[in-house]
Amino acid sequence: MKDTELHYDAVIIGLGKTGLSCVRYLSHKGLSIAVTDSRVTPPELTSLKKEFPDVPVYLGEISAQVLLLSDQLILSPGVSVEEESVKLAIEKGIPVMGDVELFCQEAKAPIIAISGSNGKSTVTTLVAEMTQAAGLKTRVGGNLGTPALELLQGAVPDVYVLELSSFQLETTFSLNAHAAAVLNVSPDHMDRYSTIDNYAEAKKKIYSGNGLMVINQDDGYTKAMIDDTRMIISYSLTKPSGNNFGVIKENDTVWLCQGENKIIKQSELGIKGKHNVANALAAMALVSSVNVPELVMVDTLSRFKGLPHRCQWVRTVNKVSWYNDSKATNVGACIASIEGLCDVGPIILIAGGDSKNADLSSLTQAVRQYVIHVFLLGVDAKRIADVIGTEVAYEFVDDMDTAVARANEIATPGDLVLLAPACASLDMYDNYQQRGDVFVNAVNRLESC
Repeated sequence: MKDTELHYDAVIIGLGKTGLSCVRYLSHKGLSIAVTDSRVTPPELTSLKKEFPDVPVYLGEISAQVLLLSDQLILSPGVSVEEESVKLAIEKGIPVMGDVELFCQEAKAPIIAISGSNGKSTVTTLVAEMTQAAGLKTRVGGNLGTPALELLQGAVPDVYVLELSSFQLETTFSLNAHAAAVLNVSPDHMDRYSTIDNYAEAKKKIYSGNGLMVINQDDGYTKAMIDDTRMIISYSLTKPSGNNFGVIKENDTVWLCQGENKIIKQSELGIKGKHNVANALAAMALVSSVNVPELVMVDTLSRFKGLPHRCQWVRTVNKVSWYNDSKATNVGACIASIEGLCDVGPIILIAGGDSKNADLSSLTQAVRQYVIHVFLLGVDAKRIADVIGTEVAYEFVDDMDTAVARANEIATPGDLVLLAPACASLDMYDNYQQRGDVFVNAVNRLESC
């Protein structure tokens, strides 16, 4: 039978974890499906062939001919809607959606949704731990961990907690979250978006519907998303107004609070840095929508020590502190990391990788203000050096081991060595996790005097 005689209820584009979850979901629905991927050996090919040997697979390109055989396209987040064959299918009137859209069409429990350039995994995890500790049956996933469609299995929970990327939100149209937050917007994925405004517009889709909008008052892009007709609660690193969340300083003590109600001291947080104060405030604002008790918030915030590769304290060697923030894959995350940890001590920064065509110029001020030396590696090391200029010393290194060894040589007691690359990792590593692991292993090999 020729391809032109075939017809599919759906074609799934992309065969990673998300794509495979879509195959499972749609096959269970009894739909006729096919899968296509531009890669010859996509990550979940072996699993697909084992579980669904009869599902047709088209590899090596995303063929418009295959897409046009379908009633609908299910697009994995890693594939842009601007891909030529996808654009052609859209022009032909074939609907395109993602796995989160399929999830939203079926989900029967309230959704707490979190997006943002930085901090969304930390906030998602905090929210999930708070709701679980409050006795709510919670399912957590999306861009973090479990694909959204797999969360639909089993009994309906009390709440879903979803981390959502801009890529996922692009192809989501039915989301009506009980509470949602865009934590912040800074340049990221500029290889996929023509402007930061387009990137912010994709993030804004998380506020579709009529649920509670949680707004970061310290971020201009998120403040611009406010809809005055909606229920809104905000948070800020300043003293809050009304019943909003913020911080109050009394003598030398900084309190996280809601209105005048002091909840927890900053010094009691398990996660460190000013950016993590904002993350804690966002999490509290979100879970307040499902009546999580204050005592549960406090217990979770004091107990939670953060996620690996996200401002993770590694060890202190010879009175020098080493921090792994390999997840700082964009400029905003790097700046947040620097500014969040600047009170710990003078910073020696390890940065570089693939900048994904982002504007790096906003690094200049934070580096000049808080960083005493920079070690640069990766394909865009020179681009970072250009924005640093001559006011802060920098060196080019070939690999992470050399960066750690040289940082150890120049660091003095009280200094802090921070891996916050401001770039993606794929020019040198499989992912940011591997990059962070290489850093941590090198630090753990250092000898104490």
